[in-house]
Amino acid sequence: MATIGIMDSGIGGLSVLREILRILPGERYIYFSDNAFCPYGDKSPDFIQDRCRKICDHFLSKGADVMVLACNTATAAAISTLRAEYDIPFVGMEPAIKPAVHRTRSGVVGVLATAGTLKGNKYHNTRDLYSGDIIVKESVGRGFVELVEKGELTGPHAEEVVRASLQPLLDAKADTIVLGCTHYPFLMDTLQAVAGPGITFIDSAPAVAAHLKDILKEKGLPSESLEPYSVTLESSGDDSALKRMFRIVSSSLSVK
Repeated sequence: MATIGIMDSGIGGLSVLREILRILPGERYIYFSDNAFCPYGDKSPDFIQDRCRKICDHFLSKGADVMVLACNTATAAAISTLRAEYDIPFVGMEPAIKPAVHRTRSGVVGVLATAGTLKGNKYHNTRDLYSGDIIVKESVGRGFVELVEKGELTGPHAEEVVRASLQPLLDAKADTIVLGCTHYPFLMDTLQAVAGPGITFIDSAPAVAAHLKDILKEKGLPSESLEPYSVTLESSGDDSALKRMFRIVSSSLSVK
């Protein structure tokens, strides 16, 4: 049984954990929400790197075999540094530009992400590599992380906040929109309600889960156990939102 450390600035990374648990149910997981410093989107790369080092050290003290940065902003700011400094595999988030480019019919792809992700070299390199002749429009999901952290996933106020950032992409004729932050999939019902029919949203979490599975296979670590998986929840701040959202995630997977 592998021990996998998964971190995010808050509870958004649970959307990634959800997809991982679907295909890797036999492992031991430690989920760390760095919510005392959430959101990461307005933090400097140096600050985020320091937080990721501390969390990585904590995971290693718990016997972690792999670390998942279930946070687009942390991936953009820190994953290259972590790979250079630590001798364990790291799995990060990559905006799903490639599948979006293949799926669009209008020739316009939208990207919803944090300011930190959109400024990062990793995002720019991915966009430039795969966009080709497709137009890529970007918008910062202002207030999205805060909505999810508060558990305000639907309702008039959530729709108002989502519309403010989503409408510019719709006005630009984007018909395929990449969710470039792990918090955003929890707002899917509101995103779909505001966007209306004909708009596709792409979440990169399933691809991250598949990549993690490949890494475990390479290391000879994946468990064949059919026993219910073990998930330990930890946070740097109040853990009430983390526990609440994990109950929602668990119920969607029929896990107690």
